[in-house]
Amino acid sequence: MCQLWELDVELMESLRFGPLPDRPDLDVAVALTRLLHEDFVARGTRHDERMNDEEVVLAVKAHRAVLERLGLEPPQLPFRHHSGFYDYWRKNDMSGGGGWQARRECIEELLGPTRQALEDLQEAEYEWRFKNGPRGTFKNLIFAAIGPKPQIVLRDAVSNEVEIVRNAENCLVYRDPLPLQGLTWRQMVTWWQAHHMPDSEEREAADALYRRLYRSLDSLPEQTVLRTYCARYAEPDGFDLPALIPQVYLHYDPYTRKSGGHSGALHRERMDFLLLAPDRSRIVIEVDGAHHYGIKNPTGADGRTTYAASPRLYSEMVAEDRRLRLAGYEIYRFGGWELTRPDSPQLISDFFTELLTRHKKPTP
Repeated sequence: MCQLWELDVELMESLRFGPLPDRPDLDVAVALTRLLHEDFVARGTRHDERMNDEEVVLAVKAHRAVLERLGLEPPQLPFRHHSGFYDYWRKNDMSGGGGWQARRECIEELLGPTRQALEDLQEAEYEWRFKNGPRGTFKNLIFAAIGPKPQIVLRDAVSNEVEIVRNAENCLVYRDPLPLQGLTWRQMVTWWQAHHMPDSEEREAADALYRRLYRSLDSLPEQTVLRTYCARYAEPDGFDLPALIPQVYLHYDPYTRKSGGHSGALHRERMDFLLLAPDRSRIVIEVDGAHHYGIKNPTGADGRTTYAASPRLYSEMVAEDRRLRLAGYEIYRFGGWELTRPDSPQLISDFFTELLTRHKKPTP
């Protein structure tokens, strides 16, 4: 058989003396376990193994060293290489026409526990990466309001159940269970089909949902953000990207804001955009027009509208950012002006490319 690859002998030798600088031992142990399992199974069933005896010995030694660094017990193989495996199965009644299944089961019995232990470690690391995620449990999303904003009450304080008592018809409410790996566009479209277009095809429903979300935006910079991001849904596997959810109500605070300088007032009722990412991050994207940090001046004689910088508004904005960050949210801001430039779609696209790369689901 023509060998299409060769074992990196120098790499195997280095693994015996310490971890690689650019790959964690856990990833290496998983790869070596898979390599040994596949090669021994190939030897026992098809006689087309990729490694020779000397290379198997090196791989087994590297495998043992990496597992020991991870605190795991290396598998106790009763043979050192392919020739030894051949002798072993002949001595243990695994020859003959049907012996390939016995040989496969033999390798699974020897290496299966190691694979399972590594999977358990991966899952523990996966959960550890989420330990600094947002506090609290996802309950519902109230978003994409059109027209008068919804008025919300706490219907059941014990169960934390909210109810929209006025203008509910103007907004969308997502109450389906949130998967651990965030909320994808496909899941949003499935929800939309179930509640609004039960007889539609997926693509038809997706188009209608996009148009409904777009209608909730009356700012050109915000529309540019949504339009640029949602173009990704048309790419291969685009429906499995995190959904970009516009105009998400974060809280409803009609009392303290009206009480005049109340220290507990919550100043940001609504987030411009929210992404619930595969790594369980909750990502807030804000598009700041002049009204976010300035007070509108009287209209000039030329009809132009100008704003005066307001330290109070700026302080309220950054204080709310701090509160959200401490609650586990990640916040990114765009200035409205930068999103009116001719190159703004490319700027937005580059931002989301890096953001999505950073917030991929950790390897399970």
